[in-house]
Amino acid sequence: MKAAAAVGLVVAFTGIILGDLMGGGSPAHLINISAFLVVLVGTLGATIASTSMGAVKLIPFLYKKAFTAGPPDYKAEVDRIVAYAEKARREGLLALDAEVSEIEDPFLRKAMQLVVDGTDPEVVREILEAEIDGMAARHKANSATFIQAGGFAPTMGILGTTMHLVVILKNLDQPETLGPMIAAAFVATLYGVGSANVVFLPIGNRLRVLSAEEVDVKTMIVEGVLAVQAGENPRLIADRLMTFVPPDQRESESTAADRDGPSLAEAA
Repeated sequence: MKAAAAVGLVVAFTGIILGDLMGGGSPAHLINISAFLVVLVGTLGATIASTSMGAVKLIPFLYKKAFTAGPPDYKAEVDRIVAYAEKARREGLLALDAEVSEIEDPFLRKAMQLVVDGTDPEVVREILEAEIDGMAARHKANSATFIQAGGFAPTMGILGTTMHLVVILKNLDQPETLGPMIAAAFVATLYGVGSANVVFLPIGNRLRVLSAEEVDVKTMIVEGVLAVQAGENPRLIADRLMTFVPPDQRESESTAADRDGPSLAEAA
């Protein structure tokens, strides 16, 4: 589901707010600028210190990716590679040269260009797998920004609560103010635990899932392109690549039968 991250966050926040209201609370009681500064700004600073300014600058882009990126279309990639295999068997690998420049996916375009240029298959695999490893490393660093923020936020919440409790202990001679002040103090803990488990960690894990899916697709492309280079039968290439395709994207046997017509037994 393309909007899974956004839907999940809305569901989480809705559950928290409704639970608070049903327990006699009020959203207004959860607004505390001091706790906000300690937890969120403190978490931001700690995250910058543990990663880099460049990694933190990517946060808006990564949020957009987590909210808008859908599952990859494995089936479309299989169909595209099989079409290249069919043309290569009919006209030769050089016939694909005219189509390489029209390929939108940079990774597939590079892979096909290597094949058309006559690069040794082992070299093609080494180059493409190095590309995948580099991409996975970048993705890991991006998700780590959110994972680390999710680790710092609860601690910052405890820090904020402790700071408020210090102020409370200095005002024990005013018992009528202790209740509201203690309640306000624990808002910082709520901010820290809530932001970590509702925002930072889910987004970090979502980015990990998207990365794993992209690695799978690119690994499938590598196997497909090398099969095209080897001149394998397009039907066998399709069967091999379909093992990478999730079950929900595979064409059902009944649909395939309807497309291809009756079997030999049925025709007889």
